[in-house]
Amino acid sequence: MNDLAQAGGCHARDEMQAAARAAGNSDVLDRYAADYPQGPHDKPQGMCPAFGSLRVGLRMRRVATVLSGSACCVYGLTFVSHFYGARRSVGYVPFNSETLVTGKLFEDIREAVHQIADPDRYDAVVVTNLCVPTASGVPLRLLPREINGVRIVGIDVPGFGIPTHAEAKDVLAGAMLAYARAEVMAGPVPAPAAGRADRPTVTLLGEMFPADPMMIGAMLAPLGLAVGPVVPCREWRELYAALDSQVVAAIHPFYSAAIREFQAAGRRIVGSAPVGHDGTMDWLAAIGEAHGIAAGKVAAAQNAFGPAIKGALAANPVRGRITLSGYEGGELLVARLLIESGAEIPYVGTACAKTEWSAADRDWLQARGVCVKYRASLEDDLAAMQAFGPDLAIGTTPVVQKAKEAGIPALYFTNLISARPLMGPAGAGSLAQVVNAAMANRDRMAGMKAFFAGVGEGDSAGIWEGAPNLRPDYRALHQKKLDKAARAARAEEMI
Repeated sequence: MNDLAQAGGCHARDEMQAAARAAGNSDVLDRYAADYPQGPHDKPQGMCPAFGSLRVGLRMRRVATVLSGSACCVYGLTFVSHFYGARRSVGYVPFNSETLVTGKLFEDIREAVHQIADPDRYDAVVVTNLCVPTASGVPLRLLPREINGVRIVGIDVPGFGIPTHAEAKDVLAGAMLAYARAEVMAGPVPAPAAGRADRPTVTLLGEMFPADPMMIGAMLAPLGLAVGPVVPCREWRELYAALDSQVVAAIHPFYSAAIREFQAAGRRIVGSAPVGHDGTMDWLAAIGEAHGIAAGKVAAAQNAFGPAIKGALAANPVRGRITLSGYEGGELLVARLLIESGAEIPYVGTACAKTEWSAADRDWLQARGVCVKYRASLEDDLAAMQAFGPDLAIGTTPVVQKAKEAGIPALYFTNLISARPLMGPAGAGSLAQVVNAAMANRDRMAGMKAFFAGVGEGDSAGIWEGAPNLRPDYRALHQKKLDKAARAARAEEMI
């Protein structure tokens, strides 16, 4: 256990997983494996998964967040959280080898939540085990369910069990929905601060641009429906309202734990989203069918918004070949919108897993010759970019970096694409300006590449008075050491 405390989950994945199972956490890991199945490779490359659940907790009002993990992990997670504007303190329960082995860490966590659980300030306290406490079997399930009326929600979010930070959002959303569903079953619960809608509602599953729920609400109005809460929610009482909706729209299809709670509550799940013309028409029909709305009323809603979407797409065309990848979960939706705008999309890669709720989008894309890759790795995305030679590469930071090195215009998916409206008429023309502006920079990219030609790359980049001292003999010696260590590790696994 002392070795695990020093190793850290990022560099001792197999050891951590074995230790977690030995410590009694097999059920947690098995559930994660079922909810978030991995692909043919080990796992997608991305930030620590726990950032996703941490972000969800920090965005909720009257919810305190406590982390238990290695100090370096907690530092990195809190740094990134504040970089993204958390503006809220993150609790931390430190540990050492002794407190980890003796069980004192659990006692420290319990003491911490007792200190934090102030009903005047909080509705809930979220406690998250990172890699080392999960591998050590720190039993958050033994924490009190509530203290002084403050709910205590404990979750394990190990990097060796959750493939992406997007799916870690689902871990916390599902845990909160499970808690809230138990409260609803036990008796009356408080109404949402905004009050209950006067019409049947549709809960939206997945984070999205703030204007999108309003646009979806406008499209639901002719059906006699209203938009419900967006899960992950911003306050605890919204969870009750989310469970109150008879239909849940899985805008992002990877929320397996949340969907399980909604289905346990008897709610209907509808996949895809109202993006582009075809997507909006199909989605409105699916929502109408789920709510039992007359076909004529659904057709009227389709006729009300279809021409406006077609007009917006025609007025904002996109011409060019684009490869698209990301780890947010909405990559297939963006690809649909770009194709209807006129773009050629030969490849879409998403770090998230394949689920039944993305089937409609996947089928639509594949019918148009698009290669759809789930659990796409960085190598998959780079190979697609190299093979298809796009006019624009949309992807994660390393994809964008590689594209620009090659003189290909590129856009970061998270900050420049997913941070825009995508739904209905408002989303139809939202991507054209930024995408067309980026593709128009190809000549400038080529000029910069030509200007910096000959200055080297990697560790030989720059202006040298003489030849760079590369020392290939040192590299070869170090590589032999790495190969030897890898062989020893494989031999130990066989034993």
